[in-house]
Order: sequence, then C-alpha cells, then structure tokens
Amino acid sequence: MTNEQLKPILFIDIETVTMTASYEQLSKPMQDLWQKKAKNIKKENEQDLDAAALYTNKGGIFSEFSKVVCIGIGSLVFIENEWVFRLTSIADNDEKVLLNKFSDVLQRFESNYKDLKFCGHNIKEFDLPFICRRFIINQIPLPNALKIQNKKPWEIHHQDTLELWKFGDYKNYTSLTLLAEILGIPSPKDDIDGSMVGKVYWEQGDLKRIATYCMQDVLTSAKVFLRLSESAAFDYKIVYVENKY
Repeated sequence: MTNEQLKPILFIDIETVTMTASYEQLSKPMQDLWQKKAKNIKKENEQDLDAAALYTNKGGIFSEFSKVVCIGIGSLVFIENEWVFRLTSIADNDEKVLLNKFSDVLQRFESNYKDLKFCGHNIKEFDLPFICRRFIINQIPLPNALKIQNKKPWEIHHQDTLELWKFGDYKNYTSLTLLAEILGIPSPKDDIDGSMVGKVYWEQGDLKRIATYCMQDVLTSAKVFLRLSESAAFDYKIVYVENKY
C-alpha cells in the first residue's frame, strides 16, 4: 500500500459502557429483556452470576443495553513536507451529542476523501455495527461511510487488523495487545484496560482517562495495520490535536 493510499483511511476505536450504572437502574421492561439476554450469553464459568452481576460485567458490549462514550480517531496526513499521524478523540456523556460530532467529522473528512475507509481492530464485528445501531437508536441519520447495512462482505472496503491477521482463518480471536506484542510494536502501558472502562466511567466519571486509553488503542492499531500492509517504511510524527478534522 502506497503512502497516498493511506490518506483516505480513518483509524478508529470506540469505548462503550452500560446504559445505566447498575442493572437496578434499568427500566422494568429493560430488566426483563436483559434477564432473557443473560440466559443466552452465560458461559460455563459464569453460571453463578445473577442478571445484575452479568450486566455489570458484560452489558457494555451489547449495543441495545449500552452506549458509546468515546470515539478515538487517527489519520495520516502530509503537512509541510512530512507525514503526520493526527490523533484526537470525541468523548461525551451525552451519546447523541457525541454521535453528531462524529458525523460532522466524517462529513468533513469525506469532503476531502470520497473513498473514505475505516480501519481498526475487530471493527467489522464490533465498532462499526455498534456505532451504526447507536445512530439508529438515537434517530440520527447514518453518515455515508456507515451505510453498510445489507452490503456483502466484499462490498465493504473498511480495513480490519484482526481480519488481516487471520489470513482467512475464522476460528481464532487475537487481541490487539497480543498482536502488537508479537509484532514487536511498542504499546503504551495503560493504567486501565477495556474491562475497566465501565468502572472508570460510572465510579470515577473520568472521561479524559478513557479518551487517553482510547487514543492509545487507535495508535497501536494503526501501527499494526502499517506493519501488516507493509506500509511502515516511512517516518511520521505523532500529533495529538483537539477535534479539528
């Protein structure tokens, strides 16, 4: 992949949390629906967990019971004779505000690159479907780049580092952390990981901490992508910016 082909790629990662701080705060209909969901998602080692505990542990990964609180964004641009990897994030307690801001970013990005592509780790199975569903739930029109409903797999040109690493093998999941480690890609030593995002959000209200973690994942997935696509043979500097896309 050439440097020019990298310009229309928007590297993303999302952070999600349960819709409410606890199962008890869900409406009665949603509590009943979660109980039904819980019966289907319990693993063998989770049989002793009740619906409330399972909601705390797993509710944040199901778009019907959770929300997006942060979207990390990165892109490679050529500025003043050098390549720059720009990193930013959109974080907000109000998911509708967050999604509208993200939609604005996509519209501005698409005005420069008509063939916009997303890239991230496991985004085809998680991030993109999750974001699309939350757009629909919040009654916000889907941006063009997210109109992937009913498209065949080969019609979706977004890049997924997990998919690239599988080389056609669909049996195994490899985490971004493991992939970066075995490829010799330095990864920031975070004070939190994905399993702690809900706790940091609901108990500490620390969106800034979550945003920092999210952007680090964006950067790591970009480095992995460059390695897997054999596009890492050029230098670039990393710049953290306010949302100026």
